[in-house]
Amino acid sequence: VQLQASGGGLVQAGDSLRLSCAASGRTFNSRSMGWFRRAPGKERELVAAIWWTSGSTSYADSVKGRFTISRDNAKKTVYLQMNNLKPEDTAVYICTTFSSWGQGTQVTVSS
Repeated sequence: VQLQASGGGLVQAGDSLRLSCAASGRTFNSRSMGWFRRAPGKERELVAAIWWTSGSTSYADSVKGRFTISRDNAKKTVYLQMNNLKPEDTAVYICTTFSSWGQGTQVTVSS
C-alpha cells in the first residue's frame, strides 16, 4: 500500500488547513487509518484515527474540537480538517494505515 499525503503549508494562527491522504496499491484491507505528527524535540503523537467501516473516530486531547478526520471509502482517501491552528500544531503530519506509512507533509503555523 502506498500513501500519498498532501495539503500542508505555512499558515497563521487561527487559520485552517485540510490534509489529504490517498491510499493506493493492489491490496488495501486496512481497518483504520490515522494521522501522526512529529515536531522537533517532541515525541510522535497520534493526532486522529478513523475506522473505515464504522466511521468511528478518535482524537488526541490536544486537537479535540479543532481537528476533524473523515474518509471517502470509494477514493480510499482520508482527510484531516484542521481549524483554529496554533503554533504548537507545527509539525510533519504523517498518515498511516498502522502498517504502511506516508512520507509526511509539513504544517507550519506562525504566531
